[in-house]
Amino acid sequence: MNFETLNIYDRLLIQVELEPVQGTRFQPTGFPDLGPATYTTADGKQMILVESAQSMANRLEAICWDEGNSDWIPVLKGLPYVRVFENENVITNSILESHRLNSPYIIESQDKSFVDKLKTELGGLERGAVDIAAFVKVILKYDVGSVLHGIFLAKKELAGGRLRISRSLSSFIEAENVYIAPSGGVKFDRVDPKGDTGKGFGNVPFHREEFNAERIIAYFNLDVRQIIHYRLGETANRLLIVLAMYKVRKFLESGLRLRTACDLKPSSDLVVFSPSDFTIPSIQELESILPGLIDDATNQGLFASPPVTDVLYK
Repeated sequence: MNFETLNIYDRLLIQVELEPVQGTRFQPTGFPDLGPATYTTADGKQMILVESAQSMANRLEAICWDEGNSDWIPVLKGLPYVRVFENENVITNSILESHRLNSPYIIESQDKSFVDKLKTELGGLERGAVDIAAFVKVILKYDVGSVLHGIFLAKKELAGGRLRISRSLSSFIEAENVYIAPSGGVKFDRVDPKGDTGKGFGNVPFHREEFNAERIIAYFNLDVRQIIHYRLGETANRLLIVLAMYKVRKFLESGLRLRTACDLKPSSDLVVFSPSDFTIPSIQELESILPGLIDDATNQGLFASPPVTDVLYK
């Protein structure tokens, strides 16, 4: 892989067109106080947000996790993360938590051992401008996802709650020239059609809105310059860049069932818009590179030892 080509560019900009695996309709993300996020562009196109940046960050993490074995998928084993216990049961981890290391199960536990460890290792950041490189070095040690997907450690004991980095890898999905596909149905009660619907009895009619679109496009933005500016060294830089590209490939291969009524697939290969002379390696090639990069980072002491840090939630 030609890393030198990437080093002279600020960002790796990728997009790929998607389509429903069956039919033409899809269900976009919705917000409690808004519903579907529809909007109109300056040239009059009717648009809709299919998946938000914050949701995509969580999905790009989730595709790396093996639920059956409660561990990284095999190719990523050895990467650091924080595992949370309550009593003797594992309840969550920093990969699956939406705020990663800033999960309340990690930093708000009555057991302060991990927060105290962070406070010690982040010593010297309480006053003055935050040394982002020093902060990221500590974050990489415990959770690689927090470096790629961003984090805000909003806790006053940790540098006064000023420790934050934006996403190095960001993504969203939107659709253009969209049209509403209205539908609905009835939940039938064959025993008591006029029963108390507030308690789940009786016949309950409902309506729903799905959409179809001329185009559905997934966008990915890898901020290479931000990663380099962390001053983590060539090994960490290469690992983070390859891991980000792997997440994109893996998501397009197996992570596109966003909701029951939003099951998508790529309708074209991904396109790199910048740098235009760069090609994203295949998922097989990335899988062949990653274990060696993880071993190199481990041998250089970039990760916690062992790489899984256990935290007790009380």
